[in-house]
Amino acid sequence: MKKIIFVFAFASVLWSCKTASTSISSSTKKEVSVNINLVDIKDDKVMVTVNAPSISEDEIMYQIPKTVPGTYSEDNYGRYIDDLKAYDKKGNLLTVKKIDVNSWSIATAKTLDKITYLVNDSFDTETGKKFGDDEIFSPAGSNIDAGKNVMLNTHCFVGYFTNYMSTPYKVTISHPATLWGATSMTDQDPSTTSDTFITSRYAELVENPIMYAKPDYTTFTIDGMEILIGVYSPTGKYTAESITPEMKTMMTAQKNFLGKINATKKYSVLLYLSSMQENDAKGFGALEHPTATTVVLPELMPKDELVKSMKDVVSHEFFHIVTPLSIHSKEIQYFDYNAPKMSQHLWMYEGVTEYFANLFQINQGLITEEEFYTRMAEKIARANTLNDTMSFTVMSANVLTKPYKDQYLNVYEKGALIGMCLDIIIREKSNGERGILDLMQKLSNEYGPAKPFNDQELFAKITSLTYPEVGTFLTTYVSGTTPIPYSTYLAKVGVTNSMEKVAGNVFLKGQTPYITVNQETKEIIILPNIELNEFYKNLGLKGGDILMAINEKSYTLDNIYDMIGASQTWKENDAITVKVKRDGKEQVIKGKVKLPYEEKASLKATDASKTKLKEAWFKG
Repeated sequence: MKKIIFVFAFASVLWSCKTASTSISSSTKKEVSVNINLVDIKDDKVMVTVNAPSISEDEIMYQIPKTVPGTYSEDNYGRYIDDLKAYDKKGNLLTVKKIDVNSWSIATAKTLDKITYLVNDSFDTETGKKFGDDEIFSPAGSNIDAGKNVMLNTHCFVGYFTNYMSTPYKVTISHPATLWGATSMTDQDPSTTSDTFITSRYAELVENPIMYAKPDYTTFTIDGMEILIGVYSPTGKYTAESITPEMKTMMTAQKNFLGKINATKKYSVLLYLSSMQENDAKGFGALEHPTATTVVLPELMPKDELVKSMKDVVSHEFFHIVTPLSIHSKEIQYFDYNAPKMSQHLWMYEGVTEYFANLFQINQGLITEEEFYTRMAEKIARANTLNDTMSFTVMSANVLTKPYKDQYLNVYEKGALIGMCLDIIIREKSNGERGILDLMQKLSNEYGPAKPFNDQELFAKITSLTYPEVGTFLTTYVSGTTPIPYSTYLAKVGVTNSMEKVAGNVFLKGQTPYITVNQETKEIIILPNIELNEFYKNLGLKGGDILMAINEKSYTLDNIYDMIGASQTWKENDAITVKVKRDGKEQVIKGKVKLPYEEKASLKATDASKTKLKEAWFKG
């Protein structure tokens, strides 16, 4: 999973103001047969019919997941299920007792033929204020917009019978002919109004999202892997074709970087672009699956920012092919959707994945050395704002509960830096011949998708495949509580700390915005009662001013990202004209741009004697 934090900040700016189916008659049913009706949607609710397999128990539990892999939060998807009923083979109602928000107990289960229920969508309930406590992260949620779009994350619509999770699933989805389902699964039904998908077990179904929308997709092949890019853009602002060149360049580079470590034959990127209206998605980022990534971003982003965000989240999610999808513990292999036990190794699942998402770009020439240093310096700075003495393995194993879940975001910061330090150690000890990618290849060969490791044994296995110094690092800084001395490891490749003065964003400081939006009028307003930066002070702008236009281009909520994007091109002392409304009167202010500056920690290569090892680190 990858959440886009900077988009959260701007999202807060925008929102701070105000059917039935035929039963199977076979005497012994060895599959769970599901029918999802996307044709007769009423009040944004979808009818689901689940034909049960032959059940030998007197009482059975049907459950919708509390948690799904990759989310690291308790989301309780059962809260979106209404009116669950159970029927015997004669059509008589069976007694159903709701045990908790995600579980229903069905009596006289040996006679159970089918259950029916309605599914509500999660996008309708999002506020965007805080994801992780009660909000479902949008890429893991659902959208139901009749005739236009259904974001069908399968765990939102389909549950499982206790003790029957290994039973095959056959899912039939009826839908309007105008909608097409983008997915990595293979449709077994040739018709244009019905799709049939078959999976070997429930866990396989959960890992295969489907996005129904007007057909808008592209496909291309990279080294034997078929890539599908599917897009839903409510106003048609973007198409799959418009972003495919950048995606193809990036994913080609990723495949080149990974080499033989992956043999996935098909991979889908499902992009949902949110209108950001009251009943639409507001949690931006992506969620990984073995052969797919679901991405949610705001449609009003300028294309360069959209593509940049896609590169950020899709590159991260794609590298989950390595871990945890190919290398993972028993807690993940035998995931309990309603009583999950979390693994100790988020430093690897999310951290190493995030490190690869940055390393491959310099390895493949997509970013400069300086940009890579900037990214790592920013991760060090952000990691230092979190709890640097909390054991990473303890945090990981307890990530669903406080105080540990409050430190989850450190998996993208310190987790990636753990990967960087391990990479440098292995490079140094092998005279540049090997790095952390080599380690992950060995672990993939040792385990693979079907063979999990024991959580407690991973450090010893990694040490045996590398060097004693790697094991010492893991026990001292990952399972231990000692802060990592990053400068010590960076010095091994000739990189040292430095400070530099950099221009900040005129509309945002950290995660604190200087502007907000009136949802009714769509006007952009400078926040009152806050200390404004030099940009506002120099022009005489005041809190409460309505920003109407900048350099003769009008701005509102509809194109606010264009304004933010334009501001990132402004240079010190550029001429600028700002049209504002103050106390009900319009006025034009002319002046020069004064950018806010701040001291930032940075990294620089200063030791030429370590150039050879540094080049091995970057280029392998």
